[in-house]
Amino acid sequence: MNRCARCLYPDLKPDLFFDDAGVCSACRAFEQRQSVDWAAREGELLSALEGGRNDSGYDCIVPSSGGKDSHWQVLKLIELGARPLVVTATTCHLTHLGRANIDNLTRYATTMEVVANRGVRAKLNRLGLTMVGDISWPEHAAIFSVPFHAACNLGIPLIFYGECPQEAYGGPPGTESAKEMTLRWVSEFGGFNGLRPSDFVGLDGITGADMADYTPPPADRVRDAGVRALFLGQFYEWDSWRNAEVATAHGMISELPSVANWWGHENLDNAQTGLHDHLMYRKYGYGRACAQVSVDIRSGRLTREKGMIIVSQCDGLFPEVYAGVPVQDVLDRIGMTRVELNAVMDQFCSPCA
Repeated sequence: MNRCARCLYPDLKPDLFFDDAGVCSACRAFEQRQSVDWAAREGELLSALEGGRNDSGYDCIVPSSGGKDSHWQVLKLIELGARPLVVTATTCHLTHLGRANIDNLTRYATTMEVVANRGVRAKLNRLGLTMVGDISWPEHAAIFSVPFHAACNLGIPLIFYGECPQEAYGGPPGTESAKEMTLRWVSEFGGFNGLRPSDFVGLDGITGADMADYTPPPADRVRDAGVRALFLGQFYEWDSWRNAEVATAHGMISELPSVANWWGHENLDNAQTGLHDHLMYRKYGYGRACAQVSVDIRSGRLTREKGMIIVSQCDGLFPEVYAGVPVQDVLDRIGMTRVELNAVMDQFCSPCA
């Protein structure tokens, strides 16, 4: 496995590209931030907000898990004079931290939570895990569908997601400059892992109606409603630590969710994230600690040498407890035994491989 010459991303990371110098596309995109006219970008954003003024009572939607980025986005948009509606597609297995932080965000903005059928969600968690090694498939799908449905239904023309993942974490050349999240972008990068909502219909009794919460609205409906989704991180330089500091100052609670994590301020809402991240390590050779450490190396918070020590200590550790929830509770929720889980994990990559 080859790692980036600057950070610690491996060449097995999906959609990541390396140049002839051995530097990954995430590090190159971070370099390019120095040449961005951020004042001009802010002007573009203000124009978009002005054009989004409407009679619905809200100027924009912020898709939210209640985490650090959601807090920063909401607070920043309020600072700019916007009226955001916070839309939460409730996660698969909400933790006490997730509940507390979602409730905290209601101190600053109106929040709408969309809770999908729990029985169907558990089936999708299990199917996602067994079919593509991603227990979080339904969470990722809902994040990119529920806010679009809300915007179309409520007549709110703007949706603000956080960072552009290809700019912040690397992607195919040219994708790092995207400012708008189109439905085509959702189809390509929305975490489907080769599965579409229609692929689940007929499995374990799941119907087409069951998959409505995980299917974005048709493109013509989005177009006719005048809805656009923008990456706020393309208008202000994205900084996870700044977001965490602002969120914490405004009441967000943080704690290290598992032994396999480096940051204590990320992915605190879903108890299933530990298994998601461990399968990421099994499939692609890097875990959450490596992803977080690599961000810190790019920003100058860590040296590559120090980062390698952290990664060697954390990556691959199994999260017996995640954000206070034992893994057995997660397995009970989706109807899977530990023996079945081990068999599923080994089909993607044995721990000795």
